[in-house]
Amino acid sequence: MTEALPAQPPDAAPMRPPLGSNLDGVRQHNLGTVLRLVHGMQGRSRSELTRATGLSRSTIGALVGELSALGLVSETEPRESTGVGRPSPVVRASSTIVAVTVNPEVDGVSVGVVGLDGTVHRQVRHATDAPPSAQEAARIVANVLDGLRAVLDTGLRTVAVGAAVPGSVREVDGVVRMAPHLEWVDEPFAALLEDATGLPALVANDASLGANAEHLFGAGRGIGDLIYLNGGAGGIGGGVITRGLPLLGGSGYAGELGHTVVNSAGGRCHCGAIGCLETEVSQARLLEALGMHDPHILDEAVRHLDAKGRAEVERQLTYLAVGIRNAVNILNPKRVVLGGFLGVLLDAAPELLEAEVRAQSLKASAEQVDIVRAELGSDVLTIGAAELAFTRLIAEPAALLR
Repeated sequence: MTEALPAQPPDAAPMRPPLGSNLDGVRQHNLGTVLRLVHGMQGRSRSELTRATGLSRSTIGALVGELSALGLVSETEPRESTGVGRPSPVVRASSTIVAVTVNPEVDGVSVGVVGLDGTVHRQVRHATDAPPSAQEAARIVANVLDGLRAVLDTGLRTVAVGAAVPGSVREVDGVVRMAPHLEWVDEPFAALLEDATGLPALVANDASLGANAEHLFGAGRGIGDLIYLNGGAGGIGGGVITRGLPLLGGSGYAGELGHTVVNSAGGRCHCGAIGCLETEVSQARLLEALGMHDPHILDEAVRHLDAKGRAEVERQLTYLAVGIRNAVNILNPKRVVLGGFLGVLLDAAPELLEAEVRAQSLKASAEQVDIVRAELGSDVLTIGAAELAFTRLIAEPAALLR
């Protein structure tokens, strides 16, 4: 499977190098800025890079040349020219610089190979009969990569592993403090992946990575402040983008919106609290009310609801509105993006959810927020994990030499 991600929107303002830095520091900053601008794009011309950065044409030419020498970008002539003179070459991120992506779940481990340009070279899912242990998941990744050796050896250069885990992950060392549905506690998953693959590995919460993916390539493109909520078999995860950057918190645990209280008289959550959002808004409860077992056909099922199904959808939307209200009042986002079965609930009765959120939220916070369904679908965690793996490379392109 090979597909390209949609382009990011143009930047709103030029980005200039920091003042007072040494020359090598400025050069590295500028290299990272240019690489970030073309990363994930369908192509950006040298003239566009000049306008976006505020740097001179000659400086952009030198930076593009250095990135090209590193194999991080390539240049092609534009297909059409509407201006006078020689058209500016189009700079594209390389598809041959790749990251390995990992997503352990309760019933298997998904592994992907994603190019710096957003090309998904391959995705493989290894099913398991029970939630895999952290050690088993790392072994599965190594085995899958061995099976993909023919793909990886065809001119691809693998730089890192990025893993999206449904749990609380300590940012500094990639230790999974708690992933209840996987039954992981204090598992050094980043270290296990590095030992198993021989590659640098980074690990983060899956919903936080999903938020970043939707922000860059999906329903949050061009929106600097957004909340992402995703619902699945393992509960509800959340991520926050503020001023264009992920909100991580002191140790990387921020964004657990599934564990905000929405019903003080509700059931006890696995986290120990009463009435958490993911306890009241549940894929399992929705499937039960609809008399279904397959979540993949929920979209079709909610178009033909009986009285029991309609009542459950409206009940869950009411509690979802409370959770979104809490987040809107605290974080003041411009957009709320709903993924997984939460997107299905939204499509079932969008007017109900928006009306409830606006009625309960502070007027100043709610008047500009909109609620939309996520766009990236099942690719969201593959894309998000790849972004995590490319973090250092984009910030410091010369790191590729090391």
